[in-house]
Amino acid sequence: MYQINIYLEFEKPLVELREKLHELENLSESNQVELSVEINMFKQRIEKLEEEIYSNLTPWQRVQIARHPKRPTTLDYIPLLFDNFIELHGDRYFGDDQAIVGGVAFFEDIPVTIIGQQRGRDTKENIRRNFGMPNPEGYRKALRLMKQAEKFNRPVITFIDTKGAFPGKEAEERGQSRAIAENLLEMAGLQVPIICIVIGEGASGGALAIGVGNHIHMLENTWFSVIAPESAATILWKDSTKGQEAANTMKITADDLKELEVIDEIVLEPKGGAHNDLKKQVVEVRNVIKNSLLEFSSYTAEEIIEHRYNKYRVIGEYQS
Repeated sequence: MYQINIYLEFEKPLVELREKLHELENLSESNQVELSVEINMFKQRIEKLEEEIYSNLTPWQRVQIARHPKRPTTLDYIPLLFDNFIELHGDRYFGDDQAIVGGVAFFEDIPVTIIGQQRGRDTKENIRRNFGMPNPEGYRKALRLMKQAEKFNRPVITFIDTKGAFPGKEAEERGQSRAIAENLLEMAGLQVPIICIVIGEGASGGALAIGVGNHIHMLENTWFSVIAPESAATILWKDSTKGQEAANTMKITADDLKELEVIDEIVLEPKGGAHNDLKKQVVEVRNVIKNSLLEFSSYTAEEIIEHRYNKYRVIGEYQS
């Protein structure tokens, strides 16, 4: 039986049709009744409705898909994309932040360093991983792994998926803003290619701290912004419930950011989102990683830094 609670509000018409189709199929099987014509009609209606819904998603609906509880996380992608992953822990200053995972692996025989933000699948894991919101030690761990990658000439691949850096008092006391700033500075001058992929939410400095790359790719139903829609609504209208209105005007989707030349490529998703077909999604992600690594395979360290510098220098439009 289909579980309505894993579907989003705008998907409910699809849920109802799928449930009716499921009932017809059960009826046909259990009672040995010939209902193939009716079943095919329902399948056609479902296919048409899917096309109507998913071809006309609003920015707010894409934000909702990016937040889907079943959406694949960094640790879902790693075993399907990389071989012999070895996770590395700790920042060598304070501790190990489990909101960021990182380590070394092979991508099609190429040694790489992988860093990604990690949410939990249930309440217990979310608490352990701080709901994917890193503390400063998480960003220091990420930086340690990046510097190690530079030392051994390994490309860096980052997976971005966070509501933002953790804003708690303890994080600020341990130097949250400085940790983020140091990552921005060091990533700007890192002598190996950095490939960033937004796989869910990409909010604020929490995302940018592992998001200064030569290439930035976004999955089709993700968002990337200096602030979450609800927070922007709180500032603009003193009302966080206007998050939908804010999202529809903030230019935070992959399409918007591709048009503004902030990102390099949009990674297509299966209908309804990456959670509907992880294996198909992995194929798309693999292709963009492969193409990016191939592009930079002949670059010198100086050319890699210059490429990154020029990428950020030309972002944006202005009038003199």
